[in-house]
Order: sequence, then C-alpha cells, then structure tokens
Amino acid sequence: MQNVAQLNAWLVSDGRMLGDETQIISRYCHALTELGVPLSRVRIGQSYANPLISAWGMIWTPDRARKYTVPSGVLATSSWQGSPFQHVVDTRTCLRKRILDLDLTVQHEVYAELAEGGVTDFFAIPLEYGDGSVQGSSFCTDDAGGFSDAHLAAIESTRHALAAALEPIAMRESQQSLLRTYLGDGPAREIGNRHFKRGEHRAVSAAILFADLRGFTAKSETWPETELLAMMGDYFEMVVTPIHQQGGDVLKFMGDGVLAIFEASDDAQIACAAAVKAATESLDNLRDYNAAAGRRGEDAIEFVIGIDYGAVTFGNIGSPDRLDFTVVGPAVNIASRVQGLCKELGESLLVSSNVAGHVRPLVQTIGEHQVKGLGQEIEIFRVSSQPG
Repeated sequence: MQNVAQLNAWLVSDGRMLGDETQIISRYCHALTELGVPLSRVRIGQSYANPLISAWGMIWTPDRARKYTVPSGVLATSSWQGSPFQHVVDTRTCLRKRILDLDLTVQHEVYAELAEGGVTDFFAIPLEYGDGSVQGSSFCTDDAGGFSDAHLAAIESTRHALAAALEPIAMRESQQSLLRTYLGDGPAREIGNRHFKRGEHRAVSAAILFADLRGFTAKSETWPETELLAMMGDYFEMVVTPIHQQGGDVLKFMGDGVLAIFEASDDAQIACAAAVKAATESLDNLRDYNAAAGRRGEDAIEFVIGIDYGAVTFGNIGSPDRLDFTVVGPAVNIASRVQGLCKELGESLLVSSNVAGHVRPLVQTIGEHQVKGLGQEIEIFRVSSQPG
C-alpha cells in the first residue's frame, strides 16, 4: 500500500471481509511499517460484553501476532486504574508519551515496563464503535528518534477504518463468549454453527453428571440472602471448575443442581474417567471448604453427585418462541436418579454400572437398587479411589 488512504480503503473493504483479527492486525501493522512508521509493538484491546471476562485483544510484534484475554477483576486493579488504556477509553482522546522524557517514578507502572523493554515512544488511540463502546489501542517504537509528527498523524488517521474492520469481529466475540458463559461450550458451538432450529438434534454418547446441594431449602429459609448467595457461588465454583478442567461442559444450573456432559467421541473410558475425576476433585474441594468454614465457626455444606453413561440426544427443544439447548435420554434420567440414591445410601458419589465398566479399578459395588422410572434394579457403585 502506497499511502494511508489506500490502507484505510483496504481496512473497510477486503480487510473487513477477512473476519480474522490476526490477519487484519498483522497486515495493518506491516502496512504502517512499509509506510515508514517505526513500530516495535502494537496492542489492540477489545472489551467483552461478558460478566467473567473484561477484555481480549491482539499484541503484534514484527515477528508474530498473538491473542490475549483479561479477567474481569483486572479492572479494579492498578493495572487498569490510571493506565493509558483507561485514559483513551474514558476521554475518547489520543495519548502520546515520549518514554525517554518521562519521570517514571510518578507515571503509571506500564511506562516503566515499556522503558525496560527498550520502548522510546508511546502513542495510544481510541477506537469508537457504533454501539457507543470505546476500545483502546497502543503503538510503541524502539527507534532512537521516537515517532515523528507524520508517524502519529498516519496512525491517528487510520483509527476509524481500523475500528470499522474490527467491530464485526468484536461483536461476534462478545456474542460467542456470552453463549459459552450462559449455555456452555457445546451449545454455543452448535448455535455458532447455525444448528438452532427447534427439534434439530444429534445423538452423542456421553457421561452425564448430576450434582445437587443438600439442605438448600432449609438454608434458604434461615440464612441471610447475601450469605446464601455467596455459599451458592462457592458451591458452583467447587463443582464447575473441575468439570471444565476435565473437559466437561456444564449445560445447566437447575436451582441448586448442576447438569454436565462429557462427550465420549470415540472413547467411552476417557469420558467416564474424566467425569469421575471431576466429581472426586469437586468433593476434595468440598472437604477443604468445610474445613476452612469450621475454623471460622461457620456451617458446613454438603453436595452429592451421580454419574451415568450412555446415548443421549443433544439439541433444541421448546416452544415456537422459547428454545432450550439441552440433552435428553435415559442416561440423563439415570444420572439424576443415581444422584438421588446418595442420600438414601449415605454416599457422596455414586455411579451406574454403565460408568463402572469403564473405570473398574476405581469403583466398588454396593449392590443392586431400585431406581425410580426403571422396571428393574440396577447395580450401583461407589468410587473407592481417586482417578490418576
């Protein structure tokens, strides 16, 4: 590209149609360097419409471009407060800092970090989107002379075209992150692939995990609401984190219950072992939580888990104007009933024979038991050792 006008034209046409942030930012930065702008590092930040993740973005250097994410808690720390990104987002104005001219002892910590990395000049610009949101972007050079006025003008004159190229990607990212947060990875992926018609479904083999918090009704009647909600958050974290770490997908929070799925692909043993490991790690978390609560003089809590394995149908159900993405099938019902047996049998974790057959060294039979909804008794197993 011979000039900034051509770069802007590319950004709002062919660049925007790429739909790939890595390609767009890589080509954009290389074009600026070809136009004489001495870039050593570029960071393009994007905010998420998501309660768990505050931002994502791209960091470009001459040898590569990589994506990063920022947890929501960072916005309450000094990393954000008083930072150049906060400045450009809040004021919608550009910010230039010649690093070599700064008294770093009275500046935000990021400038000292940049100086240690050899940066001599820094320029940040706002990217404004059609929904009113503002994103921050920064440009660094390690050139001894820093940026010239012409360099700064070239960068600033591209900001609206760069925003036009990146906004559709940012909107899709936010949409997908919200779908993953509220529906789970599997449903988000299916919806992203446009599998969202009512009745549309696919059959999968999976381990199904049900967790249930014991004594919730009594606690809800006696505990203060703030304490109850805090405890619920701790409970869900104890259960959900191991599920995700073992490759499972949480499909639903049903009051004080959790429904998760571990798809088998071609290996039932892997799926069942992952579900059992997630369950045992959840209960390890519970023991640690209750020990800490006891030291503080607080009440202990209890939850139980049931697991079954089998064929289920994964897809859309609901009315013409309200859909739900879920799994249905015998394995779902049995996992729920097995979880229900925990209280009757005085156990925290039980699995069906469908699971036990794939994790045989880890389990011990406790006999056959009647399960509601089935005409015959089924063999139930406790988990006697921790999966490796």
